[in-house]
Amino acid sequence: MASFAKAKPTSETLVATLFKSLTEEQRKSVVFPFDHPLRSKVDNNWHITKATIGDLMNRDQQAMVREIFNGLHSADYAKRVFTQVEHDGGGPGTFKDCSVALFGEPGTGKFEFVLTGRHCTRRCDGDSVEGAAFGGPIFYGHAAEGFNEKRTHPGNVYWYQAVRANHVFQMLDGKQRDLALLGDPREEIGTETVKLKGKNDLPEIPISALSRDQKAEVRKVMADLLAPFRKADADEAMKLIEANGLDNVHMSFYKNMDIGNDGVWDVWQLEGPAMVWYFRGAPHVHTWVNIRRTA
Repeated sequence: MASFAKAKPTSETLVATLFKSLTEEQRKSVVFPFDHPLRSKVDNNWHITKATIGDLMNRDQQAMVREIFNGLHSADYAKRVFTQVEHDGGGPGTFKDCSVALFGEPGTGKFEFVLTGRHCTRRCDGDSVEGAAFGGPIFYGHAAEGFNEKRTHPGNVYWYQAVRANHVFQMLDGKQRDLALLGDPREEIGTETVKLKGKNDLPEIPISALSRDQKAEVRKVMADLLAPFRKADADEAMKLIEANGLDNVHMSFYKNMDIGNDGVWDVWQLEGPAMVWYFRGAPHVHTWVNIRRTA
């Protein structure tokens, strides 16, 4: 007799199961129309609904939310990222202090699950939000050893991304560094932080101005940025970036927020006509992401 392995549920199927499990009272707290403005919001430390997962949901529902979150991340990073969210939320068990909202209804082609907390905004949309990587803007960060991290960011889950980006800077010649190294970065103002400019004439160094080996290193940076996320979302993000042309992406580093004044730039970004990936590594890591087909 042939045996068939049971397919592992995806985050999307788990969202549908979670939606069906909600009582009418729970739905009043976390279910919204698909076009509700809250769906597009992102911030570094916020709760999309007043009710937390722990306050509102039973044990099985809380477990589903955790599985949904883990399923949005790659196998190599899911455990580390989950631990980071709990750490920044106050320690083990504090994932239940995050909050969720569901927009629209699974199975209709228009739905999205959004999870929020400190240093966390994640989305699961089943490609309902057309032309948007990750279903819209996301946020990730980490304060590994307190609010003010040391220059080497010991224990920070995401610092490796800045290390890779600094490899690119070290490859630049003098004229390229003059273009790439700026003073003050963008302000962090909630959703406005990831507002897309829709133009190519940006103040940073364009990838088109880099040599072949420098461009190859930028692609390694992109791979490292996308490594924590599940393959489907990472692939979609790169597809949208390539659609607008990687050469039209600009890269910049910021000297006015350099922890320890060591020339290892803690703050940097990649920005294109329809993308922002802003890594603010001082005093600890905040990362803002918005990638779309069009601005």
